[in-house]
Amino acid sequence: MNAPSNPTVAAQVAGLPSLPMKELWALWDRYFPRRPNKTNRAYLEARIAYKLQEEAYGGLSAATKERLIAIGRKHSKIKSGPTRSEFHFAPGTTLIREWGDRDHQVTVTAEGRFEYAGQTYKSLSAVARQITGAHWSGPLFFGLRKAVETTR
Repeated sequence: MNAPSNPTVAAQVAGLPSLPMKELWALWDRYFPRRPNKTNRAYLEARIAYKLQEEAYGGLSAATKERLIAIGRKHSKIKSGPTRSEFHFAPGTTLIREWGDRDHQVTVTAEGRFEYAGQTYKSLSAVARQITGAHWSGPLFFGLRKAVETTR
């Protein structure tokens, strides 16, 4: 008996571990706009498996996504301060920070991202990391939030 020409979603997902990396990357490129910085086969397979199922059966509803985000925030051990969305930057807002004997200018895009030196970043922290070469809180680096002083 011949194998079906259009395998089931379960068969596609089950076949991911046996695919050569070249074919796995072709699937990745089909579903995602850019490749991850670090390649980990298990990560690629899991993300592609989700996309195959999402394509076949539909994705999560907006309400379900919001609920999952709320659950994650509620139960996270990482307590964070204001998020980028809490600052409500208007598109075109420009932030300037002097660092390394020069001014660095960041502009907020219409999509709520941050443009710096011809590149677009998802967060101010990513921009601060690009400028300094070290991990920084973006809001702290750009003077939007004061450092929390702790005394012990």
